[in-house]
Amino acid sequence: MTAFIQSFLIVGSQVAILFILIALGFFGAKKKMLNDEGIKSINNIMLYFVTPCVVIHAFQRDFDPLLLKNLIMCIIAAILSHAICFVLAMLLIKNKDEGKRKVYRFTSIFSNCGFMALPLLEALLGSEGVFYGAGYLAVFNILVWSFGQYSMAKGQGDFDVKKAILNPGVLASIIGVIFFFTSFKLPMLIGSPIAYLAALNTPVPMLIIGYTISKLDVESFIHIKEDLPTLLVRLVIAPLLLLAILYPFGYRGSVLVSIIVSASTPSAAISAMFAIKYNADDKLASKIVAISSLFSIITMTIIVAFTKFIAG
Repeated sequence: MTAFIQSFLIVGSQVAILFILIALGFFGAKKKMLNDEGIKSINNIMLYFVTPCVVIHAFQRDFDPLLLKNLIMCIIAAILSHAICFVLAMLLIKNKDEGKRKVYRFTSIFSNCGFMALPLLEALLGSEGVFYGAGYLAVFNILVWSFGQYSMAKGQGDFDVKKAILNPGVLASIIGVIFFFTSFKLPMLIGSPIAYLAALNTPVPMLIIGYTISKLDVESFIHIKEDLPTLLVRLVIAPLLLLAILYPFGYRGSVLVSIIVSASTPSAAISAMFAIKYNADDKLASKIVAISSLFSIITMTIIVAFTKFIAG
């Protein structure tokens, strides 16, 4: 029990640091220092510049067979994680309103594994955790821009195949893997700007999440019953089920912690962007992202602490 409490305190302290950054975003919103247009611009910078740089920077390391083995394990687990969420979403979310149903299922399946997981992994495990988290993120990027985009655009004939293949997240993952296999190191003139942009991945996303949470009102919590299946799948059922499957198959250490951190994060920030683009319920998407982010402070701390305790 003492070991679990130690793990809980370690994880809790790192989540608390992120929460302080989230609180700054909340404060900035309430004081009108941040607005919708500004947040949209910052979000685009994160999606198209910072996150790709994080992935490329994470793969800037010498090729190592053990790292490759662990990376493959992370990729397999990431695919399994999304499959579990998909099955749970199909079984548990049956809303009659198609616009709401699409949003609920999307926010159940896709996590904030870039904005929320990578900063926590860096704090808990250092560069190794970010490397494994980047493997999970690569799977997320491929799925969210293909199946995710298709599921939101379904019935509108507006699925963009080109963006599904050529979006910055997928391209960065491909480039990063090539660099890892060849042990290619970027020259300082290019590598340093990439490292500087990658360093923004901890504070900036937390400000965005804080801003999103600031949009919640009392009514959001009063009418939460319809949101519960999505919140439970995203924050509790899916990560615990994934842990129960992976542990008997020998997943341990940094690999297991990295996967469960990524899988237990709140709903993906991109949910609202896709909802707006494809005429789904964008207000609902923003609400789910905000509420799941708020509740994840508790659920992630407990689940990740337990994982760290048993990971060895």
